[in-house]
Amino acid sequence: MSRIHFDHIAIATHRMADAPAVLVGVLGGTPTGDGGPSGAYTWGHWRFAGGGRLEILEPLGADGFLHRFLATRGPGIHHVTFRVPSLAEACERAGAHGLRIVGRDESDPAWAEAFLHPKEALGLVVQLAESRVAEMRPPFVAPPGPAQPPPAVTVLGLRTRARSAERAHTLWGAVLQGHRAEAAGALVYRWPGSPMRIAVDLDPGADEGAGAVELAADRAVGLAETLHPVLGTVFRRSEA
Repeated sequence: MSRIHFDHIAIATHRMADAPAVLVGVLGGTPTGDGGPSGAYTWGHWRFAGGGRLEILEPLGADGFLHRFLATRGPGIHHVTFRVPSLAEACERAGAHGLRIVGRDESDPAWAEAFLHPKEALGLVVQLAESRVAEMRPPFVAPPGPAQPPPAVTVLGLRTRARSAERAHTLWGAVLQGHRAEAAGALVYRWPGSPMRIAVDLDPGADEGAGAVELAADRAVGLAETLHPVLGTVFRRSEA
């Protein structure tokens, strides 16, 4: 991979088995076969029209970071993942712009990762991941969804909040090298070849962080634009 790729949005919930009712039955997503147990949690991916992906995280065991997240915040958006051609270079850029690196792990020859601390990363956990060799893992069998799902929506990306354009551009532009545009009063960052975007609403008095997963569809989507009771996430229709 020669450029940064916005890979997926990860949502934490208590039971992955509850997610397909929404991801498949309402949004028309398809499990990708990626996922499985990974230490203190298990994960799975669902793909939507245009290639956007949502990840579901479920805690395993009696304790761990995901248990703590759910206990303090409840279900909701946990992180966003960007695949980078060089983890070392991405971490160096982040450090040069005053962003803390936490959880850096290069022990797996196939996968190296690090995270940007949410205090500097606009209230979000941002995962930087470098895939070094092809992973050989059996396909993950996701929990089943409804038998006759509707057509898939397009997952456009994540709507977020930032206190200033400078703070937004430090993260999404300078560190993650997104291409910036403006649309309907928001800053929009895109990555060539990535199906999803980051949209940023600017508000000097706002609590920075995730706002909503943005969708596009040419059909009705039967979700209220409020926090979903199981996924703890707002799903909002927007313009592509």
